[in-house]
Amino acid sequence: MTYKTIVIDQVKKAKKLAMEIENKANEMAKSDWELVTFSTVASGKAVLVFRTQNDAAAEPEKEETPATKENDGTEK
Repeated sequence: MTYKTIVIDQVKKAKKLAMEIENKANEMAKSDWELVTFSTVASGKAVLVFRTQNDAAAEPEKEETPATKENDGTEK
């Protein structure tokens, strides 16, 4: 089983954040990634945790929107 985190950048409105989370979850589901949990932080960002049991899906294509970026472990 493989896990991946994605950070959704600052979104000021709750409905917009919910839409961004839903869109990213649906996009990742197409590549066999399941949203396990997410957490919001005071800065308006959200951290989404996905998992897959399919090793072939461990590296989905990177398509970043302005509000999302994938955490490759180098960001602090």
